[in-house]
Amino acid sequence: MRRRHIGSGFFGLVLLALPLAGCSTAGFGVPGTFGPGPSPTASAGIPNSGNPVAMQALADARGHFRNNDFGDSAALYEKVVELTPKDPEGYVGLAASYDRLGRFDLADRAYGTLFKLTGGTAQYYNNLGYSYLLRGNLTAAAANFRSAQQLEPQNTVIANNLQILANAANGAKA
Repeated sequence: MRRRHIGSGFFGLVLLALPLAGCSTAGFGVPGTFGPGPSPTASAGIPNSGNPVAMQALADARGHFRNNDFGDSAALYEKVVELTPKDPEGYVGLAASYDRLGRFDLADRAYGTLFKLTGGTAQYYNNLGYSYLLRGNLTAAAANFRSAQQLEPQNTVIANNLQILANAANGAKA
């Protein structure tokens, strides 16, 4: 069986498309690609830790993530999850920061903990799909985006990610 080589054109298309895609972190207070407002994938009932140190670290982490300072945001989200290990917001930001740093091994651990805390939510599957998109694993990205879409069929972030994935797949075939 002959292995198929995906040329540099595919990766160029993905790199151009990724700023338009997004993991839906806005629902947990982490700014999403489509702005800082509430996300359709927001999760209700996020616990407020009441810990002022954790709350400050979370605010600082959000700011660094928003400014594309992913190393600093990851360090601060690590502090958040240490201080408030039951609050999913820290794990969402931590996983997204690790994804942007290309540290997918660490992102996978954060996604695993997030799944234990929240289960398979639309946001979880969308963010995991985005992680796989960053890795170039289009099959896994598609499966996760479809799972997210089944849970929230009207979600525009998920729909946009599916469209970008389709465009990337079509570019790979060319």
